[in-house]
Amino acid sequence: MSVLSLRIPDSLHNKAKELAERDHTSVNQMITTALAEKISALATEEYLEARAARGSRDKSRKALSKVPHRPPLPGDEL
Repeated sequence: MSVLSLRIPDSLHNKAKELAERDHTSVNQMITTALAEKISALATEEYLEARAARGSRDKSRKALSKVPHRPPLPGDEL
């Protein structure tokens, strides 16, 4: 495990303390979780961009053409 010295504004630190207390956890755990969530979001964005770059409109249209035409279910109308 690593140690990281971090300078953050007092207002952000106070809010982190408040939320950590409300969540019955430590500020360290609150910040670790927030960082993990951000890293996960960025990694997901990169993954989706890479998948989109490999995609093909023609292949998508071909796959969709195999779906039978049916009226939308109630509540799914445009």
